[in-house]
Amino acid sequence: MTDTRRTQRQALHAIAVFEAIKGVAALAALIGVVDLMHQDIKALVMALIGRFGLSPEGHYSTLLLHYAELIPQANLTQIVELALAYVFLRFLEAYGLWKDKVWGEYLGALSGGIYIPFELRHWLLQPDWISALTLLFNCLIVAYLVIVLMRKRAHVHPQRIS
Repeated sequence: MTDTRRTQRQALHAIAVFEAIKGVAALAALIGVVDLMHQDIKALVMALIGRFGLSPEGHYSTLLLHYAELIPQANLTQIVELALAYVFLRFLEAYGLWKDKVWGEYLGALSGGIYIPFELRHWLLQPDWISALTLLFNCLIVAYLVIVLMRKRAHVHPQRIS
């Protein structure tokens, strides 16, 4: 195996691990949300606000209280189905990238590329370093996967010189 190929596999493995971690995080968040559905969320949020010494009228406290009121009204079945589909997609992508499957690279480029316009809009409306890093990191992953796909395509279908 050439050094370039080894480096490419290591990069694909790193992206695969990152995608798997996103899947695990989404699964953990889903479990947390389902658990919250059986609790007094508003009381829990008020306790957190007090615990961290936040002002109940502050921006973040108001935001937390707003979402605490929305969670009990949410359609739990729909949340679970969408979250499980997301988790499945992340694990499927991770598997495809780890096993060096072309469909995994396409899936990674497509699923990452879908978020770029939303991340760009968010960064333009609320510029901060987290938004900038998220956008940059996602663009780098998508660009890398597109380059890998283009190289594979050029290797399989070399240009004919006539």
